[in-house]
Amino acid sequence: MHPIEVLERYWQHTSFRPYQEDIISSVLNHEDTFALLPTGGGKSVCFQIPALIQEGICIVVSPLIALMKDQVNTLKEKGIKAIALTSGMSYKDLDTQLDNCIYGNYKFLYLSPERLQQTLVKERIQRMKVNLIAVDEAHCISQWGNDFRPAYKNISVLRELHPHVNCIALTATAKHNVVEDIIKNLDFINPSVFKASFTRPNIAYSVVHTDDKLFQLEQILTNAPESSIIYVRNRRATTDIHQYLKAKGFSSTFYHGGITHKEKQERLYQWTHEQTPIMVATTAFGMGIDKANVKTVIHFNLPESLESYYQEAGRAGRNGEKAHAIILKQHIDEDHLRNQFLSALPSVTFVKTVYNKLCNYFQISYGEGENTLHQFDFKSFCQQYKLSASITYNALILLDRNAVITLTQHFNYRTKIQFITTNTVLFQYLETHKDLNLLVKVILRTYGGIFDYDTKVDLSLITKKAKLSEKQVIAQLQRLESDDVISLQIANTDSEITFIKPREDAITINPIAKTIEQQHRLKHQQIEAVLHYIKNDTRCRNRQLLQYFGETSKTNCGICSVCTAPSTKATDASSDAISFQILKLLQTEALSSRQLMQQLNCSEEALFRSISELIETKTITLTPTNTYTLI
Repeated sequence: MHPIEVLERYWQHTSFRPYQEDIISSVLNHEDTFALLPTGGGKSVCFQIPALIQEGICIVVSPLIALMKDQVNTLKEKGIKAIALTSGMSYKDLDTQLDNCIYGNYKFLYLSPERLQQTLVKERIQRMKVNLIAVDEAHCISQWGNDFRPAYKNISVLRELHPHVNCIALTATAKHNVVEDIIKNLDFINPSVFKASFTRPNIAYSVVHTDDKLFQLEQILTNAPESSIIYVRNRRATTDIHQYLKAKGFSSTFYHGGITHKEKQERLYQWTHEQTPIMVATTAFGMGIDKANVKTVIHFNLPESLESYYQEAGRAGRNGEKAHAIILKQHIDEDHLRNQFLSALPSVTFVKTVYNKLCNYFQISYGEGENTLHQFDFKSFCQQYKLSASITYNALILLDRNAVITLTQHFNYRTKIQFITTNTVLFQYLETHKDLNLLVKVILRTYGGIFDYDTKVDLSLITKKAKLSEKQVIAQLQRLESDDVISLQIANTDSEITFIKPREDAITINPIAKTIEQQHRLKHQQIEAVLHYIKNDTRCRNRQLLQYFGETSKTNCGICSVCTAPSTKATDASSDAISFQILKLLQTEALSSRQLMQQLNCSEEALFRSISELIETKTITLTPTNTYTLI
């Protein structure tokens, strides 16, 4: 079957995107292939179509569990047999799934690089008829790459098990030294290399300096009401900004790792089908989602690297029409970025301490613990050993990324309750246990069907509604359980930890010490690159991004915030007039920047330039309530 026929049959497209057909031809010619395609460039099709054409199964290595699941589900919906080896799978299930890959005519096996350390997995892969090895997010194999994962070195095992099978490496962001590192580490011989340009000529990159991000957000969304993504730093911010926009009359929804699978599917459907055009989300949102008509991508907080920013911004304008990628910046953001990503970087000594405490916490003896699974209460762990939560979390992430442990976070973990008595008996019971009345009524009014089946309940929601402490709620639930009123399963952990290696304390960490230090240096470089980008208001933003990725352009884009900024001469001419108007308005009362903005006919940038000049000359000052007043 010809590639275009496969594309039409399964994807209902009649033509390929740039580079796709050439990459597919290279793979079908059994050449090792490197493909650097920007976000939205259709990387997955480049290995999926060749795998479907050839006899056998394609092994796809990916570090992103959520993306693996999404791709497997998408393939299944198309009638294509695919399997993902996800974390938490029992030995029996793993054994069955691998047998299915050998005997069940499956076309795709998705797995994480850590799986290639398991003897069972390697033995079964050797027995499979493999037609292609695909390495997604290939930059993870390079120590110079964004999100370096040493476990990616295990991919060489696949090449040893199937030396005659060619390999394709795919990534959306890789600088020149990273590309060379990928090719070397995957043992490519005379590879075909395809690099699409990093330029996105239809995206207008902007950095907006503002002291009032929410007001600026309103202005942007009012002027561009089409499909938008607002990226924020944490889960709480997704709900806060969603509620703010909703109160202002905007149609929005929010998305983060803590909502249920059903909620994710519903909200994604609403957003992709234009029912709620604004999506407020953490940065994990958007991977594997091909929505062509996103008009605006807004970063409410500074991105942690230009690699991640380019990928996230690239989710706008995939239909080729003009789109906007906007970073909102205020004067305190620089310190926040450094504090969040640099101050919380754990030293090698601290990583050793956390590992040692972790082993003690689970009472793992020296030389033991390999492949053991444990329920993990992160908060309790930090409290017991008096550890900083932020630095400890980053230490655990480093241990996970360097294949010492696997950390699985269960954001949807819930306590389960079922009433195992009748309504009549329950209320008779409450007559003699009046102190339990409030809790029972809160549960009954919050969760329907709780008499019929085990129901997942949110303890934090119950404590809030009942105005009781979590300790009081748990104690009362345990009384109800002991009196045979309810069945109860208390979820006292939010995570699971699997120890991949046996406990050897410092000996376990020493081999990855240099890797940790290198990752820290890279993170410092990435943060400084972001800060340089947002501060540089004199050079075309598109050219700045291109230069970062090793690509040069002699022409300005003409549409970014630098290219479209008013000339210095025009700004200077109006600066005195704006300052005069500010002073006139402040004569009667102190005003916030938002109030000044509403009364002045100027850009926000020009307003803040004039305010800064007036503060420097000690003509006005900022009050404790964030308003400006005359001195």
